[in-house]
Amino acid sequence: MIMAEEEKNSKADEKPQEQENLGSKEAGAGEEKAETQEPGQGAEQEISKDARTWAMFCHLAGLAGCVLPLAGNIVGPLVLWQLKKEQFPYVDEQGKEAVNFQISITIYAIVSIMLSFLCIGFFLLAGVIIFNFIFLLIAAVKANDGQYYRYPLAIRFIR
Repeated sequence: MIMAEEEKNSKADEKPQEQENLGSKEAGAGEEKAETQEPGQGAEQEISKDARTWAMFCHLAGLAGCVLPLAGNIVGPLVLWQLKKEQFPYVDEQGKEAVNFQISITIYAIVSIMLSFLCIGFFLLAGVIIFNFIFLLIAAVKANDGQYYRYPLAIRFIR
């Protein structure tokens, strides 16, 4: 009878030990999963709410071109990017993207205005304005979601 009790006690002692081993194996498996994650997946989770908000504002600052045509759309994102690029790496990346896109849009708009003497520029200018507005909003939404966004047809002046 004493031996039966000792066996029960020794088995009871083994169970917590097995659970600890199992727990450490699960933790080890979790660590392996974290190491094999792609860089883009982990980066999305690490971006703070403040960084995402400022990045969104960098993209939306391109709408300042409605107030000050051909300059406001560049100055707005440029100012926000310069203010927050040191504090948030995500804002640095997205701010550069926003400024590059707005510089490209300004160049496209100037070329469209020059072509308006050939009557085709009016249509091109309308297309550039619509293109700017649509992709600016898409970029702002993506930045707010914490996704890295690259504009189509943007010339990369700032790297």
